[in-house]
Amino acid sequence: MAYDEKLANRIRVALEDVPNVEEKKMFRGITFMVNDKMCISVSGDRLMCRIGAEKQAAAVEQPGCSEMIMRGKVMKDFVFVSPDAFKSKKDFDHWIKLCLDFNRLAKSSKKK
Repeated sequence: MAYDEKLANRIRVALEDVPNVEEKKMFRGITFMVNDKMCISVSGDRLMCRIGAEKQAAAVEQPGCSEMIMRGKVMKDFVFVSPDAFKSKKDFDHWIKLCLDFNRLAKSSKKK
């Protein structure tokens, strides 16, 4: 599945003043790494947000937000956000902020 390039560009603009941002193709889309840690991804037309377990439970109660499930297992720290939940700039910025806030606390994956 291809990812939404317009959505990826919105993220690029939102992260343009953030240091140490790198893009990697993964999860059938594109992932934005901040400080060598997964931060936010575009998969199809959805956002995949790494917001932390503490925010995850409350987030999935919001319309357009769901748990990320891989191989039948709920992935801790991650949620999928559908396009209806980030149409406005305010809503989009909200998800970006949650991702960046958690990024400061997240542990970096071990490099192979």
